[in-house]
Amino acid sequence: MVVVVVFMLLVLPPISVNGDTDPSDAAALRVMYQGLNSPGQLTKWSSNAGDPCGENWKGVKCSGSRVTEINLPSLGLSGNIGYQLTSLTSLTTLDISNNNLGNQIPYNLPPNLQTLNIAGCGFSGTLPYSISLMTPLKYLNAAHNQLNGDLQDMFGKLTSLSTLDLSFNSFTGNLPESFSSLSSATDMYLQNNQFTGPIDVLADLPLKNLNVANNKFSGWIPSQLKNINLQKDGNSWNSGTAPPPPPGTPATAARNHQPSGNKTPSSSNDQKKSGVSGGAIAGIVISILVVGAVIAFFLLKKRSKKSHADIEKVENQPFASLASQPQGAQEIKSVQASSMASNTKPFEISSAINLKPPPLERHKSFDDDDDFTAKPVVPKKVSVAPTNTKTYSIADLQIATDSFSADNLVGEGSTGRVFRAQFDDGKVVAVKKINSSALPGDMSEDFIDIVSDVSRLRHPNVTELIGYCCEHGQNLLVYEFLKNGSLFDFLHLSDEYSKPLTWNNRVKIALGAARALEYLHEVCSPSVVHKSIKSANILLDSELNPHLSDCGLASLVPDADQEDNNGGSGYSAPEVSMSGQYTIKSDVYGFGVTMLELLTGRKPFDSSRTRSEQSLVRWATPQLHDIDALVKMVDPALKGLYPVKSLSRFADVIALCVQPEPEFRPPMSEVVEALVRLVQRANMSKRTVGNDQVSSSNQELDL
Repeated sequence: MVVVVVFMLLVLPPISVNGDTDPSDAAALRVMYQGLNSPGQLTKWSSNAGDPCGENWKGVKCSGSRVTEINLPSLGLSGNIGYQLTSLTSLTTLDISNNNLGNQIPYNLPPNLQTLNIAGCGFSGTLPYSISLMTPLKYLNAAHNQLNGDLQDMFGKLTSLSTLDLSFNSFTGNLPESFSSLSSATDMYLQNNQFTGPIDVLADLPLKNLNVANNKFSGWIPSQLKNINLQKDGNSWNSGTAPPPPPGTPATAARNHQPSGNKTPSSSNDQKKSGVSGGAIAGIVISILVVGAVIAFFLLKKRSKKSHADIEKVENQPFASLASQPQGAQEIKSVQASSMASNTKPFEISSAINLKPPPLERHKSFDDDDDFTAKPVVPKKVSVAPTNTKTYSIADLQIATDSFSADNLVGEGSTGRVFRAQFDDGKVVAVKKINSSALPGDMSEDFIDIVSDVSRLRHPNVTELIGYCCEHGQNLLVYEFLKNGSLFDFLHLSDEYSKPLTWNNRVKIALGAARALEYLHEVCSPSVVHKSIKSANILLDSELNPHLSDCGLASLVPDADQEDNNGGSGYSAPEVSMSGQYTIKSDVYGFGVTMLELLTGRKPFDSSRTRSEQSLVRWATPQLHDIDALVKMVDPALKGLYPVKSLSRFADVIALCVQPEPEFRPPMSEVVEALVRLVQRANMSKRTVGNDQVSSSNQELDL
């Protein structure tokens, strides 16, 4: 027996109370699991126990006792990835791409990552500054999110970064100067953003693949980048030879234009541009002009007349109207400042020809500033056919909707009717036919602008625009089809055979809709006012995830002038009825009313009820802080299956949103935070309940 025991001790690995995983790493992963709402697809994960390394948690790799990789792409995860990631000091790879994690990227990321993939997660805001401290980082992919604003100048220490992918976001502004420090960068993808300015900071990088297509870049492409795999379409590049830098420009600013800009001093004698640089040379030039004029007058009268005409043309040009000048004259003007003193017409004309494309680009923007009539429309037409939308014909949509038959009508609002459409390949979409009163047929350019704006709205909780049709005075929008219909239908039109929404689903819908509004109000620039927040505009997919519809269509909704413009049904804020003007604060009010619908199951205005209960806000608001009255207000369809504390906190958020004074209503980011805290507290409450005590009511805490 003793021999057996000794053998077991020698052969079997030692048993650790804490398992094979470093305690701080294990704690971080448990918090991450909680933040992700304890999803079943993360097999073997646990929020209150477990050993990630010893039990081979899904997607987790270890070296010794330390977690080194977390790979969880495309698993349909939602929520957040926790707040203890900085303790994962041995983690080198974090891949959570293509999940529904739509909010801010966590600030406290693992500090020693080499690979970070957060693409396609619906993140908004911008890159956290903590990324700037990840000196080992080699691969960063944040593509296909809703990241926006200017990039911070935070890349100076990322000298190991070889691949950077920021494509398909909404970044603006110039590229940060610290991009020039990315000395290991070989692959960079910046396409489909709104970057502006030149790309000179990339000139000296060891790039092999560079995609900057579909931005607002300008200037000249550095010569160093012309021999790599470069994709550059969809920008406003200058063409032709780069001109010299403007007077006073530091020499370093012109480093990429040296072939033409730095030759000026050595060729000044040939081009006679240096006549304005010294009094002696200027005197010689004047003397030559005088002698030349006398000789020309007496000996070559005809030629002198021609020269005189040329001189008048150049000298009078600064005071001439640009609109009355031919293109050649405008081009001469662009070089006149540096060569007028020499009066050497042959040089000026040849230079104007050589530099023709750049001056035309500059004059185009200058003219746009002077002419406020038709020219500003031209750049808008760049977005006539957004790359992420499809153009449909009237004939296609008529066939797919059976000529817009009543059988395919699924909804109707102030801007138009919505029809179900099914194509021959089986694909089903929703077609919104814009009312002619909202947008007359002769305003097709306005409609194209709307399509362009709506197509840029990308958020997991915003209904996706698939395509559009603009033919024969008809304006139609084609959206993804969400088969569960609207929240209004679920709450108010369900029959006795329909399964009512659980408390979990109601909170989930409120949080998703709040995130959509937060995106419109606080992420989009400029802010997008919805104007029509109501349960009928919150559509539900097969998993009851909410999708806010009609985003970006506020210009089609007229300002309120008499009754509630959201259908006369109780959603409008008090100030809208008084002023007729909608703001982001009136959107918050409409959201609060929608939350009241979720809480009570009642319509915002119900004429069938007694007069004191017809207006939901007036009836419910005085009772929102009375727990006994609140319990009586709850939708009877819930049958008491809800946590009272969660109900009370939900009511607190409603009370803030429906305050009569708009300045006291919270921004949507605070509403989102409050609802997230509600969910997290409920989850924590559930975890404190023993398995033998879990009832159907307690199960409702799993939000």
